[in-house]
Amino acid sequence: MQNTKNMAQIYAFVTVLLWASAFVFTKIALTYYTSEAIGVLRYVIASLLFILIGIFQKIGLPKKKDIPKFLLAGILGFALYMITFNQASKSLTAATGSVVIASAPILTALFARIIFKENIRLLGWMAIIIEFIGILILTLWNGILSVNAGIAWMLGAAVCISGYNLLQRSLLKKYSPLQSTAYSVFAGTLFLLWYLPDAAVQFRNAPLQQLFVMGFLGIFPSALAYMLWAKALTMAQKTSDVTNYMFVTPLLAALMGFLIMGEIPTLATYVGGSMIFVGLLLFKKSNT
Repeated sequence: MQNTKNMAQIYAFVTVLLWASAFVFTKIALTYYTSEAIGVLRYVIASLLFILIGIFQKIGLPKKKDIPKFLLAGILGFALYMITFNQASKSLTAATGSVVIASAPILTALFARIIFKENIRLLGWMAIIIEFIGILILTLWNGILSVNAGIAWMLGAAVCISGYNLLQRSLLKKYSPLQSTAYSVFAGTLFLLWYLPDAAVQFRNAPLQQLFVMGFLGIFPSALAYMLWAKALTMAQKTSDVTNYMFVTPLLAALMGFLIMGEIPTLATYVGGSMIFVGLLLFKKSNT
């Protein structure tokens, strides 16, 4: 049991590591592609990869009665999430957006408490609060909150990813992590195909470096990360055991920005990052 719990946390950490890399490589991609093109190309590439894997693994098709659930998972986790996130980013500072999206693990924990009756100990809630304070330090050390309609859009994005987490928790009771992730990615890609014609033109004319960047985004932060995330959710006793790791994404993104793009970490990165790791250790202790 303990080994299973540890494996779930390892899968969760690798997932957020890959998701953090997406922030850095997306910044590189945005120097050439539009945000809409990045969204659809990422998941078209991920879908093609899952088709190949699905053929070799013979994963079959979902049951007809579960198709609506997969469509909803695709809308929430991929299509609608990207739309709300992009809309929010047009009018929010990066600091404000990061704070709002960081509410996703808290929302997931609250929804899991209501829907699945998952209990979180007092020490666990204290850990979540400490981690969120770490997020505030990381994003607002030298920033100012911008209050406008973008906050509602970004909160919508946080609700979307929280809903996706809970849907996956339910679907994984009947399907393997590979099946559940593949069907959800296929569904989400369908709703993003509206942007494909223009994205295809950009991709066809892209320089070699940008082709590699898009390939990385489609394979690692998209296909592989979501499959590992599904695996982590399957092995976890409670949803919050793995969603709690989402708090560490901004810190990992800052560190990767330094290693890959030469962005110098600020004092806020060290202070906020330390609080996040303290919170992670406390949350782990609360579950032992």
